[in-house]
Amino acid sequence: MLSSHLKIALPTTDELPCSDDTPVDNEDQNFLPNVLLFLLSSIWASRMDWFFGVDMGLYHTTGVNPRVPVVPDGFLSLGVERKKDGKSRKSYAVWEENEVVPILTLEMVSQTPGGEYDEKLAIYEKLGVLYYMIYNPEYWRRDQHQPFEVYKLVDGNYQLQIGEPYWMPEVGLGIGRYQGVIGGISQELLSWYDKSGNRYLTSDELAQLERTRAEQERTRAEQERTRAEQERTRAEQERTRAEQLAQYLRSLGIDPNNLP
Repeated sequence: MLSSHLKIALPTTDELPCSDDTPVDNEDQNFLPNVLLFLLSSIWASRMDWFFGVDMGLYHTTGVNPRVPVVPDGFLSLGVERKKDGKSRKSYAVWEENEVVPILTLEMVSQTPGGEYDEKLAIYEKLGVLYYMIYNPEYWRRDQHQPFEVYKLVDGNYQLQIGEPYWMPEVGLGIGRYQGVIGGISQELLSWYDKSGNRYLTSDELAQLERTRAEQERTRAEQERTRAEQERTRAEQERTRAEQLAQYLRSLGIDPNNLP
């Protein structure tokens, strides 16, 4: 725990860089965490007690220098403001967030190894991040790991978890991979899941689902109209046949309304 004197000496996020300025070496490093962010903005639209950062400097005091950040590809904090003081964050400093450490961090392995399995794992472990996820869809064989790994902090040490999608009761969400289509492109994506293992749909999927339902309703309505028209046609044909029969009986001198 920091002393009040040390807290006063810590810089504010206005004084700190928002990231380490290291460029990503593939587009998915920024794209996939943003997919999770946008989906979470829909799932938790009514909640104002969370923040999901993407490629943002995470400043803390458990390292050698509080001015040197760790920059996860994505991270989630609970119990903090969506907008800090009504404004967008430039970076995330634990000492400015009532000492709230992210509950989840995500790192995506790229062509250039970034210490995801050792250096960053040790940083998040010391920081006290409950869940650490490593997504490595292309280079997992090179690194001798699985394509998607979830580590949970147990007694101060990370332990590799099993199961996918993996349910996180402390977060109230599951996370896992799926093959999806975004922007007309099919690719493997990360997504949030509910406790039953059902994937939360993206806004595009929900819109498509709504269009499909509307089309099904129109089809059902048209089928009902067709059936009703067919019934009217059959009823009219029955009336016509009955009238023809009545006219024939009258031609024979028989009253169709007074048959023996």
